[in-house]
Amino acid sequence: MLKVEQLAKFYRTGAGDALSVLNAVSFEIPAGASVAIVGPSGSGKTTLLGLCAGLDRPSGGRVELAGESIGEMNEDARARVRNAHVGFVFQNFQLIPTLTALENVLVPVELRGEGGARAEAEAQELLARVGLSERSGHYPVQLSGGEQQRVALARAFMNRPKILFCDEPTGNLDGATAHAMVELIFGLNREKGTTLVLVTHDQDLARKCQRIIRLKSGVVVSDESTAPAGPASMVSGDGGNI
Repeated sequence: MLKVEQLAKFYRTGAGDALSVLNAVSFEIPAGASVAIVGPSGSGKTTLLGLCAGLDRPSGGRVELAGESIGEMNEDARARVRNAHVGFVFQNFQLIPTLTALENVLVPVELRGEGGARAEAEAQELLARVGLSERSGHYPVQLSGGEQQRVALARAFMNRPKILFCDEPTGNLDGATAHAMVELIFGLNREKGTTLVLVTHDQDLARKCQRIIRLKSGVVVSDESTAPAGPASMVSGDGGNI
């Protein structure tokens, strides 16, 4: 599903020097796997996630996503690949403030020109799966942080992605809400067979994944398998099973 070869990313400073963020990063992730990317702040985790998801272009090396080499593509081509294969959950939600929860979930299919009654019914179903049936007409400002993150998760699954990228998905949530979000992410990962790649500082969350890739100073310092996580129920915001 995802293949990274000798990936590098650097930025030019004001003085014209090259600031290296990633250097010679290589790994492969098969379809349906769950992988955590961990490391100290500044180690390149979010940069790596963005390159893998096609949000940015590498300075060197290769990224192959769902059989397509995306590193050399222009923005329009990468946007096509993202819309066809990728879901993304950001730490800061990234909801559109002028759209309701339902309208935010519909954004990926609207971008493809595939809206309509069937798409709306699917979006309503996804909101129900994340416990927000009663909040579909509310705007982001009317939702709690946990509710906004659940809308973001529903939106990420709206285009039926082959791979889901999560950047600190519980970083802005309280303990109980974070636990419910984790259960939702891994429940959908198992139910739909979606490949899961997440960046986290939370070691307990990382250990729920089948594999942990550790970065330090832009370099992979370890890549280890973990014991398979036990089955987890999908939990709604009010604590009930979905």
